[in-house]
Amino acid sequence: MNNNHHSNNILLNLGIESLNEMQETAQNSILNEPNILLLSPTGSGKTLAFLLPVFEILQEEINTVQCLILVPSRELGLQIEQVWKKMGTSYKINVCYGGHSIETEIKNLSNPPAVLIGTPGRIADHMDRGTFKTDTITTLVLDEFDKSLQLGFHEQMSFIMGRLTKLRKRVLVSATSDIKIPKYTGASDPTVLDFIPTEEGEKANLSMKMIVSEEKDKIKSLFHLICSLQSEAAIIFCNHRDAAERISDELIQRGIYATYYHGGMDQEERERALIQFRNGSISYLVTTDLAARGLDIPEMKHVIHYHLPSKEDEFTHRNGRTARMQASGTAYIIVHESEKKLDYINYGMAVLKVDEASTLPKPPEFQTIYISGGKKNKLNKIDIVGFFSQKGKLEKTDLGLIEVKDFISFAAVKSKKVKDLLQNIRNEKMKGKKFKIEVARKVVKKTEE
Repeated sequence: MNNNHHSNNILLNLGIESLNEMQETAQNSILNEPNILLLSPTGSGKTLAFLLPVFEILQEEINTVQCLILVPSRELGLQIEQVWKKMGTSYKINVCYGGHSIETEIKNLSNPPAVLIGTPGRIADHMDRGTFKTDTITTLVLDEFDKSLQLGFHEQMSFIMGRLTKLRKRVLVSATSDIKIPKYTGASDPTVLDFIPTEEGEKANLSMKMIVSEEKDKIKSLFHLICSLQSEAAIIFCNHRDAAERISDELIQRGIYATYYHGGMDQEERERALIQFRNGSISYLVTTDLAARGLDIPEMKHVIHYHLPSKEDEFTHRNGRTARMQASGTAYIIVHESEKKLDYINYGMAVLKVDEASTLPKPPEFQTIYISGGKKNKLNKIDIVGFFSQKGKLEKTDLGLIEVKDFISFAAVKSKKVKDLLQNIRNEKMKGKKFKIEVARKVVKKTEE
């Protein structure tokens, strides 16, 4: 294996100094053992923990699929793909999932990727059609395996594993520890790597604060709380879609840069809201429990419960957005005396008074710029950075996160440079083509559009 020096480059590409203990252990075990069960909490970096050894196992001379990664949801699949792409290896990767055009997928698979990610239903469908060869697949990863079981993917998974006759390695990944491993996985007696913290030490670095709202409508308390966070970003959980929209709307009217995210929005709107939150163009994301799991958003210092969920495990998942690994974080609950008391909350926690805080958070440092082209228009990050620096006269430090999708792209640009940038590139072409480039629209309530 001469991939060691590659691994250093990969860490460089990912912008991390070194692996954490869980990732080190996982990498060694996955390289040396046939069957692994990795138990690790969401947000601990488990994607990288299995992608690095997968990269070491891949063989350049094989040009068909070598590793299959099964995931319960498209979100998770796309997230794994992002990490792989950031790693900057020369190996192709594809993601297949229900709701994605099967024709596009078949076309992608005609030039097979080394690593194929997919949801069980869609991968079973491709196997049925014989879209890709299975006899070179030697590594199988089942990510968030517990969730795939919960969602009832048994039949498809057992069908898929029946077809994988040349497997040498099985890696099962789960965020919960009491997991029954079905026979069909062929991983009946795996090496178990358990990194799930024990209950009492679980969130030692998470502090809990309570805000008591005078009024039944808690929006004022929320506003003051946000004003007290010294302009740091926060994610705000509520229990209903319409509440998410209403709260986000009220915050915007009070001068706070917020947006909402929930299951009733179409895919593109959801993407847009997340991108603007991820890249720092919007500091406050108001969401339902949809955002408590598996979303690719950065580590949060502040999680606010505008409404409390009825079940404790949802509460835990929401809080899982902060105080990950070594970082510390705070979860705030806003309560009104008329509310039903929930038995999993300790109402004796520290009460925080925020009514005095009324200084608006600083406007976001970045704005999101929309570009009407993406991968399928042969655009990549490097093209965008080059165009924005040369023609747009931006410094490297004026550019934030750039995300290139199939047909559109988004770039975060320092707010104070946006006007000049758009002026400078007004009549310029990127890679010989004229693209529509403008400030991305905010996700706003449908009624006002």
